[in-house]
Amino acid sequence: MLPFRSEIRNSPTQPTIKIFLSDESLDARVKTHLAHFKEIDAIEICESIGQNRACESITIFLKDDADINKMKTSIDSSLWWYFEEDLVD
Repeated sequence: MLPFRSEIRNSPTQPTIKIFLSDESLDARVKTHLAHFKEIDAIEICESIGQNRACESITIFLKDDADINKMKTSIDSSLWWYFEEDLVD
């Protein structure tokens, strides 16, 4: 099972990136890890509603001038690095 999956969500007010972790106990640690991106405006841990398998998700709100596709790629890369390091420790 993959440690996470991410999705771009295009809302009318602000595009967001949703992160679904396979281990929800890591939500707060991953939120702290992602806080270093200067393009991120806010990060929230939210209950998931709908057909997603996870009960919670991390919602990332980007600043207006951020490129959402580049940010998704950067966040995914950072999370892969994070989980690889965590598995080694």
